[in-house]
Amino acid sequence: MSSIRIRFANTQNEQLSARLDMPVSEHPHTFAVFAHCFTCNKNLNAVRNISRALNQAGIAVLRFDFTGLGDSEGAFEETNFTSNVDDLVLACQYITEHYQAPELIVGHSLGGAAVICAAAQVDSIKAIATIGAPFAPGHVGHLIASKAQEIEQTGAAEVNIGGRSFRVKKQFLEDIVAQSLTEKLRDMRKALLILHSPQDRTVEIENAAKLYKVAHHPKSFISLDGADHLLSNKKDSHYVGEVIANWSTRYLSLPEKEKWSAQGQTAVRLGADGFTSEVMVRHHSLIADEPASVGGNDFGPTPYELVAAGLGACTAMTIQMYARRKKWHIEEVVVHVDHGKSYAAHCQNCADPKSKIDVFERVIELRGDLSEGQVQRILEIADRCPVHRTLHAEVEVRTQIALKQ
Repeated sequence: MSSIRIRFANTQNEQLSARLDMPVSEHPHTFAVFAHCFTCNKNLNAVRNISRALNQAGIAVLRFDFTGLGDSEGAFEETNFTSNVDDLVLACQYITEHYQAPELIVGHSLGGAAVICAAAQVDSIKAIATIGAPFAPGHVGHLIASKAQEIEQTGAAEVNIGGRSFRVKKQFLEDIVAQSLTEKLRDMRKALLILHSPQDRTVEIENAAKLYKVAHHPKSFISLDGADHLLSNKKDSHYVGEVIANWSTRYLSLPEKEKWSAQGQTAVRLGADGFTSEVMVRHHSLIADEPASVGGNDFGPTPYELVAAGLGACTAMTIQMYARRKKWHIEEVVVHVDHGKSYAAHCQNCADPKSKIDVFERVIELRGDLSEGQVQRILEIADRCPVHRTLHAEVEVRTQIALKQ
């Protein structure tokens, strides 16, 4: 992902570390803010995967570290649920002042509870998505239950959460216990999407049922069957991002599609890990990847499969266009294309591996009332489709390097 490093101040004027993930086109139609889970940070793989999926839909995402976590300044022991909500509101204010007002807010775990509270304070927010969120923020108290008595007696204690040590003060426990989402949800009239796994052992699925019952319509629930609380399987977080992106478009202020992209060119972006590539063509987006067998995530077709798809699509369009002009009755055209490397039919030195050429095997299925002569003519027309001609023509690729700081 292409990220812009950002720092903004919290209520104590401490600098919070953030990244603004931009779509490939660098012209987002919507801005969103992401709140990570309790004691996590903005660089959690699940957060990055969800952000990438939202980028694919043309949505820019601000993900940041709450006070005292990750690269943000401040002391975690001085924070609480209320301060997390304050951080979120300030993040929304920063985006509004420097870019445009955010319309989507997403929260994971305790961050899910926090985004509900923050959305109640930010008028521009139109859609809220929670992932594995507790109905009551005080639910996280069970994570530190073994130290609760010590905290109550001494005012603070060192708590191990997820293999990391954090100092938690009494005021933190008092704050989360005092929080309630019931009033916030009953007073709110914003679209809500609740995503939760039935197998979540950290925040039980019953929390999702309670959130759904209290909230007003429009509200939706998606079961993340088989996922764990942290969405540690990359396929789960990728799925979550795609679902949020598709669901939110119903509630966001989307511009006309023709205006989504500033340039009419194809843009492809590959991140630092794996082969998963974000592709944007005008306002259309998709993922290119490689199979898991060669180190990819298999989130999308391979580059050669995309070339084959281009040939297949162009073939079908050309055939149908010709048939309609001739008023021939074709109900359906299906083109199957496979790519591989083989020896040319006129191979002179087949023992030499360099004699192999790229071969696209194409099978065209036609459904309609056609004579033998018409079928033969369609076969000739298929070979005249523009992409077919391009593959057979001499092609020149001109490349320039553009260095970005």
